[in-house]
Amino acid sequence: MIVRGPDVTYDELRAGFSWALPERLNIGTACSDAQASTSLALVDLVDGDVREYTFGQLSELSNRFANALAGLGVTPRDRVGVLLPQGLETAVAHLAAYKLGGVVVPLTKLFGADAVRYRLGDSEARVLVTDQETLERLADAVADLTGLKVVVVGDRAPAPHHRWTDLIHRGSARFDPAATGPDDPALLIYTSGTTGAPKGALHGHRVLLGHLPGFELMFDFFPQGGDRMWTPADWAWIGGLLDAVLPSWYHGRPVIAARRARFDPEWAVQLMVDHHVRNAFLPPTSLKLMREADVRHADLALRSVMSGGEPLGAEMLAWGEAHLGVTVNEIYGQTEANLLVGNSASVWPVRAGSMGRPYPGHEVAVLDTDGHPASAGAEGQIACRAPDPVMLLEYWRRPDATAAKFRGQWLLTGDVGTVDEDGYFWFSARDDDVINSAGYRIGPAEIEECIVGHPAVAMAAAVGVPDPVRGSVVKAFVRLGEGHAPSPALEAEIRDRVRGRLAAYSYPREIEFVDDLPLTTTGKIRRLDLRLREEQRRADGGPPDHPDTEEHL
Repeated sequence: MIVRGPDVTYDELRAGFSWALPERLNIGTACSDAQASTSLALVDLVDGDVREYTFGQLSELSNRFANALAGLGVTPRDRVGVLLPQGLETAVAHLAAYKLGGVVVPLTKLFGADAVRYRLGDSEARVLVTDQETLERLADAVADLTGLKVVVVGDRAPAPHHRWTDLIHRGSARFDPAATGPDDPALLIYTSGTTGAPKGALHGHRVLLGHLPGFELMFDFFPQGGDRMWTPADWAWIGGLLDAVLPSWYHGRPVIAARRARFDPEWAVQLMVDHHVRNAFLPPTSLKLMREADVRHADLALRSVMSGGEPLGAEMLAWGEAHLGVTVNEIYGQTEANLLVGNSASVWPVRAGSMGRPYPGHEVAVLDTDGHPASAGAEGQIACRAPDPVMLLEYWRRPDATAAKFRGQWLLTGDVGTVDEDGYFWFSARDDDVINSAGYRIGPAEIEECIVGHPAVAMAAAVGVPDPVRGSVVKAFVRLGEGHAPSPALEAEIRDRVRGRLAAYSYPREIEFVDDLPLTTTGKIRRLDLRLREEQRRADGGPPDHPDTEEHL
């Protein structure tokens, strides 16, 4: 746990921290059995009902389900797929699999049949826990996987599948957890797969402790009295699971679970008021939708808010302070190594647009082309030094990919950025998102932030598209806010805004107004999809005319 005090400084936090991993560690027992049995653990919102569960109830239910999984043939290190929304059954399935020594494969209900088939097949999952609606939708994909046993949450479980309620009732309330250590595998989360097939990032039980320094600081010295956690992020994402749910339970604090097909800003604010949410992880897309809807509520009682996945920028941070009453702490990480860098407004000043500073326990640097830490302000690849408990153990059965992820002792994030003289990190782009135009390397993030600052714009994405003269030029895809319509005048305003605020070479020479932008399951803009679509469009009919002919070579 982070050492805290009324006047503690960032340097003192880092200097006073060291990892002390225990010989035995199990996420399932740490997040249920080790907590006060009568303390509230979960508030599950189901079809208008509010159902509350204590840590004692989570402990007993997960023991019962661990016995049920053992009865289905699951043994330590076997993979258990969990394809469910936020809720009690998801929590119990996770905790039970960890206690058994199994490896959870989290899956989102947004996945289609091919995505589920690939992940379950590649992981060779022994069991899938899902619900009736999802099983019906993915029946063919499940049928293709011989040897997979399916547990169904709901009233019906057609043969040969097993009904959740029956297994829970039959399982004993006593269970002797596996004697797992920090490096024993616990979690297999598949990456988004922007290039090639998705890769499974395998994490050990240590990953929970690896998240704690950043978690405690990004929520401004969590836990404190009355803290309650909620996030709209899917628990199938490392952000939802390890930036919110599991660390909250490790600290004995309750989590709110709510099922929602699409994020609704008004609903989100009312939920936070009704259920006394003190701490929230709100992804950038959620915050932007809340700003667009101009949501506000006098009875919000938020103490801390975190966001991560895409940079917010100064205007979004200012909106958060005005409408949510807190400084949003942005963080940085990825599936392979999460919560490396971030902010904690109660300890050090937040610099708008910055990713923050390395959290205690993590050594992070920007590497130059020779693999050495770059000087302040020089652009390079963001990397983290191993060993680090938050890092993946390996890519699942991909030794070549695992080796390629590292350069010596440094884990390469694949992200380009800079670090300033005060140790604040600044994101430029994904290595494969950088736009090379007429010799300039242009990161899309600052362009998108600049465009979103226009009062008519709700969301924006910037990508490089082929150009016969410059190699690539910037194209912006813009979704307007309600009440605004596309026009040549608005295009000119956006173009001039970027040219005037950033650089003449980085303004979007092409602008396309769209109704929606493609997002990953974690809420990040899928720039690769937009680039591929543009490449295909040009292959089919050639590029559109540029709106102006001004040259900046």
